[in-house]
Amino acid sequence: MSRRRWAEIVIVGNEILSGHVLDTNSRWLSQRLIRMGVSVRRHVTVPDCENAIASEVSAALSRSPDLLITAGGLGPTDDDRTLMGVANALGRPLVRNETALSLVLQRYRQLYQEGAVDSPDMTPAREKMTILPDGAIPLPNTVGTAPGVWIVSGPTAIVCLPGVPAELKDIFINALPALLRAHLGVGYYAERHYEVICKDESVLAPIIKEVVQAHPGVYLKSRVRPFGTAFRIRLLLSCVSESPFEADESLRRTVDDLILRLEPAGILLIPACGEEE
Repeated sequence: MSRRRWAEIVIVGNEILSGHVLDTNSRWLSQRLIRMGVSVRRHVTVPDCENAIASEVSAALSRSPDLLITAGGLGPTDDDRTLMGVANALGRPLVRNETALSLVLQRYRQLYQEGAVDSPDMTPAREKMTILPDGAIPLPNTVGTAPGVWIVSGPTAIVCLPGVPAELKDIFINALPALLRAHLGVGYYAERHYEVICKDESVLAPIIKEVVQAHPGVYLKSRVRPFGTAFRIRLLLSCVSESPFEADESLRRTVDDLILRLEPAGILLIPACGEEE
């Protein structure tokens, strides 16, 4: 059986908790990770508070995920406190990182040449973005100014990303792939979508339970939608594995088993397109 890689995501920001800003980062990161064969087991949102961040990071590390991603709180303002919380959780000092200093200086010089800022000079607020937990590797940010951060603690790689979605995506897509492959290895993801027409969901429920118990390596989720006098029930089957063959075979066996269990109840399994947004 392939080793299952898994991750946790910590979103940082009072603006998320207050409802003023919608968290789209968790969804985007989860979609990216699952397609790398990494299961996301937990999303949590915490305020811009060093102690709250440290507490959540410490709790996550105690569960030893392969990957822990934080999003938000890397900027130049006083309420950007993610790296302080991470350093606290790791028991490491915050130090000026020369590579981060070079990245921030280079970025502000570029922005100055483009007329986006009035000065390329390093200021205390800008220098704040070069102060990282000891041992951290800064990740270039070609959209914004705050570098991302990569830190390894035991079996867990910690990735700290900016909260601005465009910056988060830029770092994840351009700066992280090689680091993630080296730490996580290569994984694969496969999914299949189906529909069944069933008047009574309670008839379907025990069948799904039996299939789930018989195939623990496959995720099977049902979702009911009104459809005339009956229901159209969507089924998602998905699997992560170290090989595409193993993932496809696991899904094939599960679908075959599902069909055998549905037939006596007179329920037809119909292939469907991917889940709607």
